[in-house]
Amino acid sequence: MSENQFIKNCVAYCLAQSFDISALAGLLSDSTLIRIIKGALLIEDDQSWSVIFAYGAVVHWNVSLEQQSKLHQLLLDHAENPLTSPEEDNFTFTLDCPGTRIIEDHIEIESSDPILIFALSQGMAQSIKLASFETNALTTINNTSYIPKSLAENGKIKLSRHKIAKIRGQLFLTKSDIILNYDLLDTPDFFWEYPEYEAFYGVTAKYLEIAQRTDVLSKKLETIHELFEMLADEQKHRHSSILEWIIIWLIAFEIGMTIFDKVL
Repeated sequence: MSENQFIKNCVAYCLAQSFDISALAGLLSDSTLIRIIKGALLIEDDQSWSVIFAYGAVVHWNVSLEQQSKLHQLLLDHAENPLTSPEEDNFTFTLDCPGTRIIEDHIEIESSDPILIFALSQGMAQSIKLASFETNALTTINNTSYIPKSLAENGKIKLSRHKIAKIRGQLFLTKSDIILNYDLLDTPDFFWEYPEYEAFYGVTAKYLEIAQRTDVLSKKLETIHELFEMLADEQKHRHSSILEWIIIWLIAFEIGMTIFDKVL
């Protein structure tokens, strides 16, 4: 058995909303062999690879925990909105296999071609970014699940206008962040130039069920949108009620003044 056929570790992380790839490329190029591929960085070092994606994900192949930690610190120094709880997904892999496939989180890879590794990393990075979206959407839905329940039980939402406005803002931020980055879950543009590698991307995308999970995420976004609309209607209703009471009191005041004038 060759050294390449030993089982090695692979791990994907989502650490932040995004990375400054240009700044990172400038810093890393002085001391590390890197390739810039379609807005991503591929770091190579003696049968070890780290692939950094602009949307806040990084995939490590046969990289020690110490090296991962050092790189993550650099990434976080050039990150926008670092995650308080980073997402992580672990695999094992073996090189120089008869073909490329994934079985029970073990990846068999037919060669150590860096572009093949990059293609596989595309699907893994999308999956871990999708996991971040899923966590964000689910947390938002769970934190606001009492709203429709309150409406069903009491016929109204027992929250102040200020609180409703804050919740609407949070729902909007969650929805807009996911929608603005939704195209990240499509087949990457990289494969327009390297169509011969798209099948390798398909191996990870299929195994990690990116298409099915994206559909489920869409339904969660619909739930968030419905909550947003529900709160918007509640705000409109409260505003209308206040205006109605103001009009009623003005009419009552005018009637009172008319009666007062006639009595005098």
